[in-house]
Amino acid sequence: MKNVLIIGSTGQIGSELTMKLRDIYNGNIVAGYIPGAEPKGVLKESGPSAIVDITNAQQIAETVSEYNIDTIYNLAALLSAVAEAKPQLAWKIGMGGLFNVLEVAREKKCAVFTPSSIGAFGDKTPKDKTPQDTIRDPKTMYGVTKVSGELLSDYYNIRFGVDTRSVRFPGLISYVTPPGGGTTDYAVDIYYSAVKGEKFECPIAANTYMDMMYMPDALRAAIEIMEANPDKLVHRNSFNIASMSFDPEIICSSIKKYIPMFQMEYKVDPLRQAIAESWPNSLDDTCAREEWGWKPEFDLDSMTKDMIVKLRERFNK
Repeated sequence: MKNVLIIGSTGQIGSELTMKLRDIYNGNIVAGYIPGAEPKGVLKESGPSAIVDITNAQQIAETVSEYNIDTIYNLAALLSAVAEAKPQLAWKIGMGGLFNVLEVAREKKCAVFTPSSIGAFGDKTPKDKTPQDTIRDPKTMYGVTKVSGELLSDYYNIRFGVDTRSVRFPGLISYVTPPGGGTTDYAVDIYYSAVKGEKFECPIAANTYMDMMYMPDALRAAIEIMEANPDKLVHRNSFNIASMSFDPEIICSSIKKYIPMFQMEYKVDPLRQAIAESWPNSLDDTCAREEWGWKPEFDLDSMTKDMIVKLRERFNK
């Protein structure tokens, strides 16, 4: 049995991870949310929920105590493009919030998962097959909080023995969760446009490669890293994980196999393009494979086929 608190349960990955954990564990899987972002539907009905503002340490501590929480998934963050528009808030949530979570975890003996991102890398990082241990020099507030979060999480593990673990998520693609302001979100938007029969205006330029991952693989990674044998973990914060890398032309061609009439044109967003160009083309996830058995199940074609089927089912309801 595990008792888990998901902070940010109604966000990009939070709702799907909450439901996945409820399918797996016979314990309290608590959906933490902020006022105005309450759980709805099956997320609300299938398990407990609580108001948990990550900037409020007391709220976190009280929820952990009430539900005997042993594991915290800290998913609260502003995504890359949004964080550039609100850098002060991004720091407050990303770093101030993480500090609150780690302090509660230290006091209450909880394990903590805080996702990092390919945004942790920057212009000086090797672009292709980016190594696990390499230069991290982001030029965005999103990236700065991710690198700082990795370092702070490692510090709490080394200094206080808090069981901190993390993965560097690529761009995440989901048929359940709508885009939320990330640089890689074009790879979600494009499927929505294709299934709706709309021409897609791509904000990312051709030949701009970024690592991507289908949400089912991302959920597995977030769960498997927390279940991994700690004795085998050389790294903790944070593991490269990889699944596929493509540019807009490649994903467009994949969609046209199933929707031949689909059309795409470019309307490049300078902010998102600049962020994308600072990120890796692809990641080397050898350490994750060796230390805890990471292996993706979806490639681009299998993801495209599944996305189109699931979105058609959703829109035709």
